[in-house]
Amino acid sequence: MIDIHCHLLPGVDDGSKSWEMTRAMLRVAAGDGITHIVCTPHANDSYPYDRVEHLGRVAEAQAMAGEWPQLLLGCDFHLSYDNIQDALAHPRRYTVGSTPYLLIEFSDFGVAPGVLESVHRLIGAGMRPIITHPERNATLGKNHEMVLRLVELGCFVQVTASALTGYWGDGVRLSTEQLFKRRLVHVLASDAHDPERRAPRLAAARDAAAKLTDGATAMALVEDNPRAVIEGRPLPYLPDPARAGA
Repeated sequence: MIDIHCHLLPGVDDGSKSWEMTRAMLRVAAGDGITHIVCTPHANDSYPYDRVEHLGRVAEAQAMAGEWPQLLLGCDFHLSYDNIQDALAHPRRYTVGSTPYLLIEFSDFGVAPGVLESVHRLIGAGMRPIITHPERNATLGKNHEMVLRLVELGCFVQVTASALTGYWGDGVRLSTEQLFKRRLVHVLASDAHDPERRAPRLAAARDAAAKLTDGATAMALVEDNPRAVIEGRPLPYLPDPARAGA
């Protein structure tokens, strides 16, 4: 399995607090069957994103991990005006490795006006946005029509593994299940921040997804599509989204 959203690097955001914690997270991920991890530090007003420095930490973490899991760098890109302008000027500064895939995080408090235009500009610059954890967003979690509009615009959707298994509560779990029913999920990822409560695990969510869909679809969400992301290829599993009531 491949985890494209993980706050593994120590001391750069609200994820791992130390190299010891990073080592523990790597052990958990390997034990869960995760072979590749995209390290995704926040890129927002609280946590400035320094790609060169982060790449150095990825190299240190890889030396700590050994051969597996294999580590790449991306980011948790906050959709702010300054970030958008910088990404348009430097289209590969924030993406997963050297690929066009960009993990986009909306504000916890909602979705700003003009978001579709902003996303459209990023796509026009050659990026392929992946919307992270819409099920946990105050607006997107209740407004799946907006999620549908983003998908129709050209975005993909990543939901949190632990949302599907109940960690975030029944409301978030039900929102996640509804996204599955409307065929608006392309990737499952951990969004891990530590080795215990928000750990880098995907297996339990993969099994839960298999019950909602089927085994092949569940594997596509944790293996086939994430592998295409880290390799910069088109996603092989593209569900046909459904409108409410359809």
